[in-house]
Amino acid sequence: MERPASADGRPHPEELVGARVGRAKSALAIRPFRRLYTALVLSSFGDWLGFLATTALATQLVDSFESKAYATGGVLVFRLLPAVLFGPLAGAFADRWDRRLTMVICDLLRFSLFLSIPIVGSVADRDSSLLYLLIASFFIETVSLFWIPAKEASVPNMVGPDRLEGANQLTLIATYGSAPVAAAVFALLSLVSRALGSGFEYFRTGPVDLALFVNAATFLFAALTVYRLEIPGGPAREPGTKAPTIVASLREGLRFMGGTPLARGLLVGMLGALAAGGAIIALGKLFAESVLAGGDAAYGLLFGSMFLGIALGVALGPRALGTFSRRRAFGPSIIGAGAALVFMALVPNLFLVTMATVLVGAFAGVAYVIGLTLLGLEVGDEMRGRMFGLVQSLMRIDLLLVTATTPFIAGRIGVREGPYGVSINGVSVVLLAGGVLAAIVGVLAFRQMDDRRGVPLRTDLLTLIRRTAEPLSYAGLFVALEGGEGAGKSTQAKLLVDWLQSTGREVVLSREPGATPAGQRIRELLLDPATGGLAPRAEALLYAADRAQHVAHVILPALERGAVVVTDRYVDSSLAYQGAGRALELAEVARLSRWATGGLRPDVTLLLDIDPVIGLARIPDSPDRIELESLSFHQRVRQGFLDLAAADPDRYLVVSAVAPADSVHEQVRARLTALLPPPGEGAQP
Repeated sequence: MERPASADGRPHPEELVGARVGRAKSALAIRPFRRLYTALVLSSFGDWLGFLATTALATQLVDSFESKAYATGGVLVFRLLPAVLFGPLAGAFADRWDRRLTMVICDLLRFSLFLSIPIVGSVADRDSSLLYLLIASFFIETVSLFWIPAKEASVPNMVGPDRLEGANQLTLIATYGSAPVAAAVFALLSLVSRALGSGFEYFRTGPVDLALFVNAATFLFAALTVYRLEIPGGPAREPGTKAPTIVASLREGLRFMGGTPLARGLLVGMLGALAAGGAIIALGKLFAESVLAGGDAAYGLLFGSMFLGIALGVALGPRALGTFSRRRAFGPSIIGAGAALVFMALVPNLFLVTMATVLVGAFAGVAYVIGLTLLGLEVGDEMRGRMFGLVQSLMRIDLLLVTATTPFIAGRIGVREGPYGVSINGVSVVLLAGGVLAAIVGVLAFRQMDDRRGVPLRTDLLTLIRRTAEPLSYAGLFVALEGGEGAGKSTQAKLLVDWLQSTGREVVLSREPGATPAGQRIRELLLDPATGGLAPRAEALLYAADRAQHVAHVILPALERGAVVVTDRYVDSSLAYQGAGRALELAEVARLSRWATGGLRPDVTLLLDIDPVIGLARIPDSPDRIELESLSFHQRVRQGFLDLAAADPDRYLVVSAVAPADSVHEQVRARLTALLPPPGEGAQP
């Protein structure tokens, strides 16, 4: 019977807090972030709705096809142009002024600007309406540039370092996930607007005006939401000191970016990842028509696949990486995006190209969420706004250059006959060059950010692959008995072994600490009252050393030959005693234990729950060093066990240890009967 180390696909319970903290939803438990996230969802939805409405309105204000193309392009240029002029400046504002008020003012300005577009359009002629639309688009994007770094710089202070990656996943999902929702709402509002007709006597409405009104309302609600927030951190100065000028703040931020390898690597990498995705968006239509011969349907498929890939990368990437170094993962994720782009260019097959597009988006999404998280974690609060402002500005410039130049370059190359009768398409050539360039950028970013120099990257990658693709497997059954002091684990272990042996199975009874000769010496050191006070970290390391020896020399060999292994204590004891009891960071204890055991976890854990007051009263006259701890310590341990069991009820059986021993044993037998393989299965002769 083969049992993977994580057969159900969920985080291991010994990683409870590490997984819980890493999960995106845990950030929503923080009320200020939840409110800020609500504002972000509204603003992102408004941005996409506004983008669709303004580009649609631009085409309605002109007649010819050429004019429509120029009008749409004009809106795009006017939305991207502010990044060239004001992006770094906006980041300096976020480090100099109150971030909450900055976001509120920006949302109120966007509300006013979007509201003014249909109002002006109702009284002005078409040429004037188009001109005002371009001007309003410019100012809307300018205001957004000030909102983004203020928001990005605020999130790390709200959620803390442990939840930052999860918070960034949520923000990116809101940013990109609101696009299809906005598209559906836009289509619905357009139909409703047309059904309502041309409006009132003194105020005419166009087909997209209702969408613009709704769009404006989202920013008003976002402003009201942020206004009620209390955002920790932010600009602070010593009493009597003078605030630096905007120019000085900007200059300091640029010096920091240029002189910090991490910041440089992040900037170069994020620009490379964005360029790879931008190339597909810019050339998607031409690629679908001239290379894939698929028309609008193929273009829509590629466009949707790109955003699907981004969503998958953002949502699943951090979980797939596990504890893999984020600095090391950043560069390779960009290399992956570049390699997928190269594959697209070389293999003109719609199905394979679609899969490659998903991969480009996924790798870019992973790089983006890692980049945002590292910026938030490793850039000080006093510099964070400028960094985010500069990154956002350069990313917009990067996107502008990619979308503006790649179609022109592809057009100049054209479609021509190459050597050996091979047709050369300019679109494929540009995508190929873009993929190679992205891969080079990934290599440069990796060299700037590698935090494990001297350790080959392939070593870490192979470890990650083995952990996910080749989980531990064995033929036996692994049972762990857990619980506080005086819970009766030894009694239940003996009853369980007697029953299992009576069924003809090989049973190995073990314990922690002390199951091996080396472990016995560690046990003496850990439990002897003469040892005195051990530093909590030292204690955790000693338990992990014992456990590593225990797994390698006792547990795993027995499981591989098909035996049933019953151990008195395992990883969960470290999480309960050193984590909850000693108040160590549970995520760190989980990582240490996971490394020591190679990821091996029990198939079932039997938790004998008992009130510490009752359990400690059962202890003999010569308590060990752990049993001598205070009642409050043992109460924290008990709650730690219960939290672990609540997180994974499928693996746990919680039994009240105050019940008679035979009653407890019957409950244990009932749980294990369904899990046991037939006698002799997997056992060696």
